[in-house]
Amino acid sequence: MERSRYEADLARRRCYAIDPNNRLVARSLERDWNDKLALVEQLEQEYASLPKWIDHLVSPEERQRILALAQDLPAIWQAPTTCHAQRKQLLRFLIKDVTLTRQDTSIQINIRWQTEAVTSQQVARRPKSCDIRRTQPAVVERVRKLACNHTDLQIADLLNQEGLIPGLGGAFSAGKVQWIRHAYQITNNCPMAPGLCSTGQRGDGRYSTQAAAQLLNVNVSTIAHWCEAGILDNIQETPHGPRWISLTPETIAALRKPVQRRWQKTRSSLASL
Repeated sequence: MERSRYEADLARRRCYAIDPNNRLVARSLERDWNDKLALVEQLEQEYASLPKWIDHLVSPEERQRILALAQDLPAIWQAPTTCHAQRKQLLRFLIKDVTLTRQDTSIQINIRWQTEAVTSQQVARRPKSCDIRRTQPAVVERVRKLACNHTDLQIADLLNQEGLIPGLGGAFSAGKVQWIRHAYQITNNCPMAPGLCSTGQRGDGRYSTQAAAQLLNVNVSTIAHWCEAGILDNIQETPHGPRWISLTPETIAALRKPVQRRWQKTRSSLASL
């Protein structure tokens, strides 16, 4: 109310100090004066409606209760009737200042109490968002080790079974493993596509269909027939995907043809057509 009364009096003096011939400025100052007077009247009405405070001196019993509470701060802090605003005010009464010192991996917190005693605490710094989203180095090394003789899908299944998680959370998939290999330049010796295996034999020892056909001196269709019949041990990770075949020395000795038979159309067969 004092500030509003001062501003209203200042507006009044400005209004009286203006030249009456300057009517445009005079009307503006008079309007501002009226607004200030209206605000003073509103604040006076609000103040009049407030309950009147009565001076009250604490009794000896109340004084002892207050002193007892001062000796048991946890009781005040944990009381259900204490709100958060009161807890903050209590801290302001107890703490004089707080100093934060940033270090490489932590933050040094020094709390100076009103008694000039100092409490020191080390708090670990929150990692950056990029570090939170980055896959842990141990997981990357595990992928590097498994990439020698496992496919991306097999690596994902093993990582999920071991309880490891990628940087973005969730479960591992073949796509996530492939992205980790690309980011850290990890070569996969067991690709799913035969075109990515120049030798035709992966790191786990399995052969592509074309490489197995050349090794056994048969054509690709024969390899497919033997796979479907269960003669050859093979895996096919996706439906209609490429087959990868396991060939032991015994299997090669039993199935390898001396010379690959080539089917050629003769004149007689063409005539019959």
